[in-house]
Amino acid sequence: MRTIGGTVPTPRDRRARLAAFAVFAVQGLTFATLLTQVATLQRKHGLTDGELSILLLVVPVIAGGGSVLAGAAASRYGSRLVLRLAQPLACAAVVLAGLAPNVPALVVANVLFGLGLGGVDAGMNMQGVAVEREYGRAVLTGFHALWSAAAVAGAVWASAAAGIGLGLPATFAIALVPAVAVALVASAWLYLPGEEHRHRAGSPAEETTAKSKVAWRPIIPLCLAMAFLYVGDSSISNFGSVFMDRVVHAATPVIPLALGAYQLTTFLVRVGGDLAVRRFGSAAIVRAGGAVATLGFVAIVAAPSAPAAIAGFALTGIGLSVVAPQSFSAAGRLDPAGTGVAIARVNMFNYVGFVVGAALVGGIADASGYQVAFAAPLVLAAAIILLARGFQPRTAGSAATTAPIAS
Repeated sequence: MRTIGGTVPTPRDRRARLAAFAVFAVQGLTFATLLTQVATLQRKHGLTDGELSILLLVVPVIAGGGSVLAGAAASRYGSRLVLRLAQPLACAAVVLAGLAPNVPALVVANVLFGLGLGGVDAGMNMQGVAVEREYGRAVLTGFHALWSAAAVAGAVWASAAAGIGLGLPATFAIALVPAVAVALVASAWLYLPGEEHRHRAGSPAEETTAKSKVAWRPIIPLCLAMAFLYVGDSSISNFGSVFMDRVVHAATPVIPLALGAYQLTTFLVRVGGDLAVRRFGSAAIVRAGGAVATLGFVAIVAAPSAPAAIAGFALTGIGLSVVAPQSFSAAGRLDPAGTGVAIARVNMFNYVGFVVGAALVGGIADASGYQVAFAAPLVLAAAIILLARGFQPRTAGSAATTAPIAS
């Protein structure tokens, strides 16, 4: 069994791993706390479905810019500084969204949230990859699992807060003020720039050469799978609560359980994800995930009631959960010099998928309703099955299959 790096983790590495877990958890909580309240925000501000789609597009577009800025800053100052700035910004922006008295104020909050979201997404995966390399075995899926667990907690809290009649500002602040404190404390244990970048090529010339060796062609299937995953994910995150409200007429405390079910099954599958990958291989796991996600979207489109819809969201979480971690892992194998180029390219398609998902599903919903709209991510989830071949373990310099990664 071959490991990623072959090194033994030190106490410093273990502290960095715990800190990365905290950062991922805060991000999952922040994300779910806001997105479970999309239907509530729509009603509060009297937004049409088309206006809601435009508002939701702001977040991934700005997040893409935030991710680019974070990448540039992290290459010079390290991702720890990026996270120290971006994570409190994301949390504060959610609270501001709850306080927004009108649509312009809500747009400003969304812009700030997008900047923070992009910065944290980039920074936390940089830290996660650095931890994985120092550990010498696959640990990245565990970080994504905790992100999902925290998102479930956010959805459960949203449901409980709605049940006791809490307003949006209180709902957001009670969850995210402590989250900011956790993020700031954990940041002290994150890797410093010298520790994070120790696997990079030494001189600028060597680093440029290493970057030039990261070819686009083998990364394309990973990028497309990531985009198609996030079309499905954004349709659930952005419109799942609206679907529950408009199509199956769920009660207010039940509405957040759609995203909660999706995140719960995502978490449960990711907990054992590394074991499954070692046994069956990346390609087989992604192929099976695409098939299960397709069935989940079929169940959502055909759902006659709220429980049936929640079951469909849960099934979709099972299928889509495996794609993102395997995309990052496969990208990392295509960048043995550790420049981060392959991972950055794949990560950008996260936001491409979110933009396309928000525009596609929102636009179709405005014209034909949400049941028809959710057929679009259904088709793209099925396309992931065809892209799974690109997840076969390979290196930048060879198409040959490598030995499994030990954990």
